[in-house]
Amino acid sequence: MAGAGWVKMRSAWSVQVRVIHALVIRELTTRFGRENIGFLWVMVEPLLFAVLVGVLWRLTKGPEEHGISVIAFVATGYIPITLFRHCVQRSVIVFTANSSLLYHRQIKIMDFIFARFVIEFLGCMMAYLLIAIALMAVDEFPVPTDIGLFIAGWALYGLFCFSICLVISPLSEISEVMEKFIPVTTYIMIPFSGSFTMASWLTPDLREYLLLSPFVSAMEMMRKGIWGEDVTAYYNIWNPLGCSVVLILVGLTLCRKVRRTLAVE
Repeated sequence: MAGAGWVKMRSAWSVQVRVIHALVIRELTTRFGRENIGFLWVMVEPLLFAVLVGVLWRLTKGPEEHGISVIAFVATGYIPITLFRHCVQRSVIVFTANSSLLYHRQIKIMDFIFARFVIEFLGCMMAYLLIAIALMAVDEFPVPTDIGLFIAGWALYGLFCFSICLVISPLSEISEVMEKFIPVTTYIMIPFSGSFTMASWLTPDLREYLLLSPFVSAMEMMRKGIWGEDVTAYYNIWNPLGCSVVLILVGLTLCRKVRRTLAVE
């Protein structure tokens, strides 16, 4: 019985992997087409913005901030926040836009959210890697001192972004007002993201409030993994992890509710 259950689970997992792969290819083709550099725009877009913002900071603040490269610091903050913004924006009305695909019983509404998240996550990850290598070549980016801590922070940041998408996607189907508030929300959260400051640079009172944000702990982990002893980081791994679990449970409940009322066109 246990063996049969394991085989059935593997078969179901294999089907879902193929479904996600197909949805990713479909989304990339629909969004970027097959001409020019195609899906590489997923990587190029956050890369260009990170470089431009980094250059502006370099011109206004000088080569270093608190003893670390300004360009590298901006890049390590801007690419993660780009992941959040793009994931949230792509999650709005995602069910309605793909409802015709629900005729295929293998496709679940969760697959639409996950496919779009995978595209943005991989795109930003490639942009992060490319800009780090390029900046290392000109001695503007350090070799990470703790790659494991960096990966853990990046994974937690991605998990929290995905959990937010799970909530926003069904809410955008329930209320059209959500679609109007998303652009404003993504800008309001910038001061609470830890993207352009570190907790150690703030007063103890401000630091205490900033660390309530799950984004900050993940960001601090990434930067500690990169700069090591050159920076002082404050983070609590259970904050983003716990918040993500709660949001995922809420999101799954909302997705199930929306699926009952979603019209398949």
